[in-house]
Amino acid sequence: MWYSKVIQDITVLPDFLEFYRSELAQAKLEIAIKGNLEKHLAALPGITEHRFNQLQEIEAVLNYLNIQLRKIRRKHFQNYLEKYAKALSSRDAEKYADGEQEVVEYEEIVNEVALVRNQYLGIIKALESKNWTLSNIVKLRVSGLEDASI
Repeated sequence: MWYSKVIQDITVLPDFLEFYRSELAQAKLEIAIKGNLEKHLAALPGITEHRFNQLQEIEAVLNYLNIQLRKIRRKHFQNYLEKYAKALSSRDAEKYADGEQEVVEYEEIVNEVALVRNQYLGIIKALESKNWTLSNIVKLRVSGLEDASI
């Protein structure tokens, strides 16, 4: 849903980030284990699938932004190699290109999306941990330890 919007119009990126940050707040509530274990176990596969799909969409947008960043960087690099007053080595031209304002601003955007992606990776890890914990509690109950508590 968001991937196609972002590649068509990059100006929706703040809305994209806002949406996924609000979803992240909701996801943090889904990680908690309290209440009925059967309900948690029944809901866990659907929650995991939903959050993993969201992570994949964030990854796709991040990949798109990295592609755009490489295009911008290449443009400035080529400009320094071909049109600069004195001859520069490729390494010097690369360093100059990386310091361009447009490149720096785009790197900041990529970093912001990467932060949201990393937070979603944390959610996925927490869901895996929740699954492990719930499985072990069920095993304890099957073994006869009904009074095991969280």
